[in-house]
Amino acid sequence: MATFHRLLRSAAAGSSPATVAARRGFSALAAEPVARFPAGLAPSSPDPVRREDRNVQWVFLGCPGVGKGTYASRLSQFLGVPHIATGDLVREELASSGPLSQQLAEIVNQGKLVSDEIIINLLSKRLESGEAKGESGFILDGFPRTVRQAEILDGVTDIDLVVNLKLREDVLLEKCLGRRMCSQCGGNFNVANINVEAENGKPGIFMAPLLPPANCMSKMITRADDTEEVVMKRLQIYNEMSRPVEEFYRVRGKILEFDLPGGIPESWPKLLQALNLEDQDNKKFAVA
Repeated sequence: MATFHRLLRSAAAGSSPATVAARRGFSALAAEPVARFPAGLAPSSPDPVRREDRNVQWVFLGCPGVGKGTYASRLSQFLGVPHIATGDLVREELASSGPLSQQLAEIVNQGKLVSDEIIINLLSKRLESGEAKGESGFILDGFPRTVRQAEILDGVTDIDLVVNLKLREDVLLEKCLGRRMCSQCGGNFNVANINVEAENGKPGIFMAPLLPPANCMSKMITRADDTEEVVMKRLQIYNEMSRPVEEFYRVRGKILEFDLPGGIPESWPKLLQALNLEDQDNKKFAVA
């Protein structure tokens, strides 16, 4: 995986992935992909979870607030592979005294997007530290967010599968506006009680609230950016920048479109089914 890190950094610095790969003698670009997909997306395999040489390399896409982190994290535990969220990497770097922290603070405070180069450097550093600990494979959450990032990633490694989580916009808005955080313990909760009836061809959706324990109830706060105006702006930016990423993977036959039917208890078993995974010994993941 060390070659993967060098290629990521070289591609971010300006060279095309193909040129960098050729210069370093990297053969994966010319190799036939050996991906593992759910049935119906590509030829099936008796082992949808793991390649002979590594664990899965998956990407999670979806609008802000749809639940990418929640489901990517659960699958990470289920499959035993690291969940790497680029948003977490940015927040960790901001909280550190590292060389990028001041630069990142200025970018975030001005409401600008973090550059491809910075994101890829943070991702590469995270992969290197994971490799040193014996990690193999990954589930990426928040990357790639642009077609250029997708092209860079596609040029240096084989992504096995892209899971695109989808949720009706009106439900997504209600879900985002219901998010709360405990100011003391930092726990995340949701007070929205969503019960939308099916109409005009749209399926009904039920999401029970995720209420805090009694000791957190009086300490609930709302994130400053969880307002209707900000949420709608996020969705607009996503549609402009990230929808093309969905198409990038769709034409390559690597995307799994998954409409969330409800909250975690309703969605988790169906997501595992769509991924050809069986939850025989891990029932706790469905309700935890």
